[in-house]
Amino acid sequence: MPSRNRSAVPEPPGRDACFALLEEAACAKNVIAHCKAVCACAEEYVARCSLADPDLVMQGALLHDIGRSRTHLIGHAQAGADLLREKGFPERLVRIVECHTGAGLTADECTLLGLLPRDCMPQTVEEKIVTHADNLLAGTTRETIDESIAWAIHLNRKTRHRIYRLANEVELLAQ
Repeated sequence: MPSRNRSAVPEPPGRDACFALLEEAACAKNVIAHCKAVCACAEEYVARCSLADPDLVMQGALLHDIGRSRTHLIGHAQAGADLLREKGFPERLVRIVECHTGAGLTADECTLLGLLPRDCMPQTVEEKIVTHADNLLAGTTRETIDESIAWAIHLNRKTRHRIYRLANEVELLAQ
């Protein structure tokens, strides 16, 4: 009986494999440095949150901005998710990349921003931790959530409030 030619699903990437993916995608050095900083921050939360998968958080944090190899606009999250989907990575990792912008975007908000109408709201603990960690990093500089929200003054009140609520939720999960 002939065997089917199935495309192999890649193994979940380790730390070195994540760096290789970022370099293969041609991410800039400052983007990779930011991803490392977000990973370190996210791992601090995982150490205090038994509900989260530490490997998945590490992978998602390191790869969350892989889409910046294609664009530095708001669509970088969807671009990064699409890139990982094309490579056959698990949806639970892809969703971390897709949902990390601000405190997520609803399908309607995506449409208004000219993106594909996808629900990009963080749902899982891992998605929320990476999103929150990303909100606390300006490049490689750690900020408080209040400082981060102050820098986001250009965002509407509803969005800033969502970022603050997500921060509170993650802080409570990591007690």
